[in-house]
Amino acid sequence: MIKLEKSNVSNRIKDRILADITAGRVGGAAVLVKQSGDVIYNDFFGSDGRGREINDKTLFRLASMTKPITAIAILKQVERGLVSLDDPLDKFIPEYSEMEIGKLDDNKNVIITGKAKTKITVKHLLSHSSGVGSGALFGALDKLTASAQTDLKSITDAYSSLPLAFDPYTAQAYSATVAFDLLARIVELTSGQPYNEFLTKEIFEPLGMLDTTFTPTEEQWDRMTLMHTFDGESPSFKPLNKNTIFGGYPLTYFCGGAGLASTLADYEKFVDMLVLRGKKSDGEQFISSELIDLMATPASAHELSPGEIWGLSVRVIICTDNRIPRGSFGWSGAYGCHFWVDPTNNITAIYMKNSTYDGGSGAKTGQNLETDVYSK
Repeated sequence: MIKLEKSNVSNRIKDRILADITAGRVGGAAVLVKQSGDVIYNDFFGSDGRGREINDKTLFRLASMTKPITAIAILKQVERGLVSLDDPLDKFIPEYSEMEIGKLDDNKNVIITGKAKTKITVKHLLSHSSGVGSGALFGALDKLTASAQTDLKSITDAYSSLPLAFDPYTAQAYSATVAFDLLARIVELTSGQPYNEFLTKEIFEPLGMLDTTFTPTEEQWDRMTLMHTFDGESPSFKPLNKNTIFGGYPLTYFCGGAGLASTLADYEKFVDMLVLRGKKSDGEQFISSELIDLMATPASAHELSPGEIWGLSVRVIICTDNRIPRGSFGWSGAYGCHFWVDPTNNITAIYMKNSTYDGGSGAKTGQNLETDVYSK
């Protein structure tokens, strides 16, 4: 078992982030590293863009770090027997019973190439192997569905008229919003609750994540960091837009793949539950350990990148020469947030920032944190 040395880890992380702040590559950040429940490193850097230092109350737009929360929501319904991972999507939304395969022509128009041979299942949605809203077709979605971007029902109804990028489970391609909107809609249909209310009642309140939301209050908006950007020469911050959390989508659209905002302290509680295999910090079982194990088990036949494969909403490390150990799992957000869980060594790490510069799963800041935690 790897034993982290606090001083070494702290020095590496601090030096790296201070250099990023000085160079303008990062506007503000919050970082937490823990092992076996002990804090190895926890600090805050830079500004929220309004002259205030980042602190433990600062809210960040999670973007795709919303996806693991949506995965836990659907797994809650699996645990209750209301959903099975093998259930076809059309069991819940009949409009998805007959799907077509499509592609973009040279003029970027969607053309149909055939009919899907396999039904989309809940597992396909969770593992980015459904073909919905994926690949080259993703760029065409907003134009085709812009008028439907009002709520989950409207947007998922609109998606049903669009073709798949490939026959389900014959490939993998990231579904930035569509697959997890469909999962969120399944939660609504099987619970009889709006998705935001389900998350509050079933996840946020039980875990004490009271600053995690689709619809910030005025007080929470006041604590939201501005969006940092960097042109290679000078950093800047974009004005706060209180009408949207992600991608310009309205606040009435509870985007299951990217719509939440949260604090480092709140997301810590969620990640702690994952490393404790479904238990809360007080020892109470929040969700079955078997389902957390399944979440962190490869669920696709296709690697998302060398040595990495999709579990249920999270990348799972399957090789021994990655920056983080084999069996680790987690994900990132388009605006720069990043986390992972290393169950073998009981290590968790979270990096929070909001920036249009250096985001997503390839963000250098996330990769650097992985390196700095495990370097000797």
